Amino acid sequence: MRKIALFAVWACVAADAKALDLVLTDRYEINRPASLDYDPAFCGLWIANEGPEAILVTLDGLELRRIGSDLYRIKAITLEGDALLVGDGAGGFQRLSKDGVALGPPFQIEGGWADTEGIAIDGDGNLITVEDDPEYLTWLTPSGEIIRRIDTMTLDPPLSEAQGIARDPRTGHLLIVDDFEGTNSLYEFDATGTLLATAPLIAFGLDPEGIAIRPGSDQLFIAFDGGAAIASFDYQPTLPDGHAPLPPASDCVMF
Repeated sequence: MRKIALFAVWACVAADAKALDLVLTDRYEINRPASLDYDPAFCGLWIANEGPEAILVTLDGLELRRIGSDLYRIKAITLEGDALLVGDGAGGFQRLSKDGVALGPPFQIEGGWADTEGIAIDGDGNLITVEDDPEYLTWLTPSGEIIRRIDTMTLDPPLSEAQGIARDPRTGHLLIVDDFEGTNSLYEFDATGTLLATAPLIAFGLDPEGIAIRPGSDQLFIAFDGGAAIASFDYQPTLPDGHAPLPPASDCVMF
């Protein structure tokens, strides 16, 4: 497929930094993709579609396995070490093995309810969630107590419909997609939650719902509800001027 380069529109970014850069490399159709995470053990993607199950697929969309949970649906999913953490979008979470075996009972976020759209894990093992209605970027302890929150409507531009979130382990940067009811864009934050850059995604699809990073090959995957597809990109994060490109992380232990 012909590659299409896109350089991000800057927002709240230092003058001596390079912009977020995306290059479209592939796209395939898949039914109702929402929250995503990349799994190097399978060289594949875990996908939640807001139904009772989540699936694991190869990078070109071939289904490998399907799992359920004790939650009424799986709206958000992320890797947590060698296991999975799933959320139901109403404040409920559960830890599962990759075979779908419950590793503990469901638990609730502090306060009991949150419209969780996506989950990531930081370098200290804390949870980072994006929430809609009200709009928050939240850091949580592993058991669900709130550490701190950012009201994403105070950003410029506001992040009003945050859906998926992914964390690049090389930089700690957070990538969050805002769906079509918002800006239909990708937002990049540093590890503390400072907005670095935004990139419009309208050229690639409508209604982005999920995002995953494959740091071992500088790849990014975005799930679009409009068209029911997953697009892959070559990806470089925002880095200070003169900074060398990031080295690849370890990847694809199956190969």
